[in-house]
Amino acid sequence: MSTDDFKKNKRVTSYGDENFSNFLRGAFLSAAGYDRQDLSRPIVGIADLRSDFNPCHRGVPEIIEHVKRGVLESGGLPMVFPTMSLGETLLSPTSMLFRNLLAMETEELIRAQPMDSVVLIGGCDKTVPAQMMAAAVSEIPVILEVTGPMITNSWKGERLGACTDCRRMWSKYRAGELTKSEIESVEGSLATTSGTCMVMGTASTMASMAEALGLMLPGGATPPSPTGNRLRHATATGRRAVELAKNPILAKDILTTKAFHNAIKVLAAIGGSTNAIVHLLAIAGRAKADVNLKTFDDIASKIPLLLNLKPSGQKYMEDFDQAGGVPVLMKELESVLDLDHVGVAGTPLREILSKVEPAGSWQDVITTLDEPLGASGALAVLYGSLAPKGAVIKTSAASKELMQHTGPAIVFESAAEASLKLDDPNFDVTADHVLVLRNSGPIAAGMPEAGSLPIPKKLALQGVKDMVRVSDARMSGTSYGTVVLHCSPESAAGGPLALVRDGDLIQLDVANRTINLLVSEEELSKREKELKPIQKAERGWFRLYQEHVTQAHLGADMDFL
Repeated sequence: MSTDDFKKNKRVTSYGDENFSNFLRGAFLSAAGYDRQDLSRPIVGIADLRSDFNPCHRGVPEIIEHVKRGVLESGGLPMVFPTMSLGETLLSPTSMLFRNLLAMETEELIRAQPMDSVVLIGGCDKTVPAQMMAAAVSEIPVILEVTGPMITNSWKGERLGACTDCRRMWSKYRAGELTKSEIESVEGSLATTSGTCMVMGTASTMASMAEALGLMLPGGATPPSPTGNRLRHATATGRRAVELAKNPILAKDILTTKAFHNAIKVLAAIGGSTNAIVHLLAIAGRAKADVNLKTFDDIASKIPLLLNLKPSGQKYMEDFDQAGGVPVLMKELESVLDLDHVGVAGTPLREILSKVEPAGSWQDVITTLDEPLGASGALAVLYGSLAPKGAVIKTSAASKELMQHTGPAIVFESAAEASLKLDDPNFDVTADHVLVLRNSGPIAAGMPEAGSLPIPKKLALQGVKDMVRVSDARMSGTSYGTVVLHCSPESAAGGPLALVRDGDLIQLDVANRTINLLVSEEELSKREKELKPIQKAERGWFRLYQEHVTQAHLGADMDFL
């Protein structure tokens, strides 16, 4: 490629004179120190999601340098560009509100800037799904890299890791088992390195999904952020990005229906986050793959839990990595996967797995199909009068004794109201009640991770660890408990959740995949007439989001995308 090729074959800024546009581009690139030899190389864009408001990504600068090294080693020219960074714990009201905005920004910047391929470096929960949504419609090759998980720490001899242990230790504090000074000490012990949560939360789940779908080089989902393995994988990703620039494999050709089936099997086997369901639905929608909510239940119901990781097991991501990571887990699933699938590595899955050794008896992290850690159906999809379009539950993190339960509802209109009442020592509630949260779906609130309502303090002090909870919200992948999520349609869209009143009986039957409101049709029709529309945001992204976001069973993407 000559300098002239670079000028002419890439998208140019419109000044009404294309020759002038090319001339101006060359002038400013010269000012930035690029010469003709630089500009004759394949151009590899590298998305930079570093931000002081996203501490999980503090290792991204070093990862970028290693991606750049790989690009340069293979004769390419790396060009780093920023996109917004979605720090899970520092965005209000929820990072999910901005997932679609990052997806749109990434899509547009890939389209607008001159590059032959692009490396998208994400990690924190909503960044990777947003990048995969953008990849699904990209006209140039896309390859993903992640910041990787944190490394665990300890407190008073007890191994800890964000964020399942965050919730567990906070629950202990609410139950009076830890003092104020102790919980403050725990706070400094939960997240002590760069990287994302070191359990099978949403970040780890979506990194595993990127690898299973073939948008990441094998072995990339699990190496911890501070390790040399992480940096070596980043370098290999940079090298591969140059090869893809020369011999393109597009994400839209990788993201086939069979690829999603592979990924859903991996999702079930790892006991992955329920958030992955809504994210994969959004990605599949853009990729035009034949995948819907029922697909997840049809596939997950046949795949047992193979991974001993919190919150479904006891281990952490560094243990998963040391046991061989996603390649070894997929090796154990080899008999049920589509082995002809080809991802960014450029070779069929069967060839990749032929070089992977099965899980050895020396480790207790990855189990086998013959001797699984848990039963099939780690994720289940429910339907019924409370969720006509579907709801989801993570059965591998739920209490067996609550999988079939009928109890009276206690309804909260918002997470703020729930927080106030649940901490009230005089709150009239029993362990048999079903806690119902509404006005927390995509339209109403951007679908925050509010669905895993805390156990009422009064009951927590009595030793109650779990209750049935139902909402149109999401929950963190690090959460646990018998929590029914993503009820669709949401209450703000007129879904049945809007009609529930205190004392109504709710029946959960996971075995039969149902969630029902035991109230007569006549009474519900009467209540429906009394519903009032929600008040929408006055301006900005949230207003646009409310007007165009789809429901959870469709992936909560924008309807025009």
